[in-house]
Amino acid sequence: MKPIQLDGSSGGGQMLRTALSLAMVTGQPFRMTNIRGKRPRPGLMRQHLTCVRAACEISGGTADGAEIGSTELVFRAGKVRGGSYHFAIGTAGSTTLLFQTLLPALWQAAEASTLTLEGGTHNPMAPPFEFIDRVFLPAMARMGGIASVTLASAGFAPAGGGALQASIHSSPKLQRIELMARGEPGEARIRVLSRHLPLSIGGRMLDAALELIPSKDAAVESCEPGPGAGICCLVEAEFGELRELTSSFGEQGVSAEKVGHHAAKAMKDFIGCGAPVGRCLADQLLLPMAIAGGGRFATMAPDAHVPTNIAVIEKFLPLRFRIQKGERGVHVIEAG
Repeated sequence: MKPIQLDGSSGGGQMLRTALSLAMVTGQPFRMTNIRGKRPRPGLMRQHLTCVRAACEISGGTADGAEIGSTELVFRAGKVRGGSYHFAIGTAGSTTLLFQTLLPALWQAAEASTLTLEGGTHNPMAPPFEFIDRVFLPAMARMGGIASVTLASAGFAPAGGGALQASIHSSPKLQRIELMARGEPGEARIRVLSRHLPLSIGGRMLDAALELIPSKDAAVESCEPGPGAGICCLVEAEFGELRELTSSFGEQGVSAEKVGHHAAKAMKDFIGCGAPVGRCLADQLLLPMAIAGGGRFATMAPDAHVPTNIAVIEKFLPLRFRIQKGERGVHVIEAG
């Protein structure tokens, strides 16, 4: 079978992860050139290489060009097999993105699977563990995709050292999803997770978040001992059967107040838009929705990941996406 040709210069690691998932689900090989071509350090980084090697292992596949810095890759999947797997990224690279890469394929397996993934669990450029657990997987359950995750230990950038464990049930037939209306709002929940940092920093971060999102359920929590210092602010809100979670991560030179304000401002913007699906979940719904054969949802103005993700999906599957702008900046994304 001739490989699907993909130009990776217009996007980042998400293009590669989407292609790996779809190659395993559909059995179609692909050849990607110019991988992360516009990034300051183009080519495969360790976290991307781990995704490639993990995809090879669970599917009995092969990958030409699977090495650090490679800007071209040819991937051919075999038959996906469930079972027990353990993958270590070796850096603070995101375990949640690795999990999302493997999940659609393992749903197609005849047997259940368990994953142990080591690396970063709370990264500024990826959904934190709590988003996967509280927002993403409940949305997948609405489509018939059953999986659960537990946090073995938190891993902050740049030290990493975290681990998540996942249990994935065979779910070969996903159902179409339609998320067009938001439910009634419930109480907001704010958590500041901190490791090896003074409690006062977390308190300042929490106070800043509370200025924008009042909550009676707010606390600073210390993570178990582990490598490296780290801190993040997580703001969660329920809307009927749906949840949204926004986050912000501490970094050198950025005040605790600014980090807390950023996470709360993101939630306030979501509340104000009136859409049922947040910007991060919108990007993550595209692939399972396409595998299900279509669906639609209303969301905020999509970010740059959406068109590049759609372009890859439409190369593998015989369906088309449509994006329509509605009132108050709400966008409807439909596939079929």
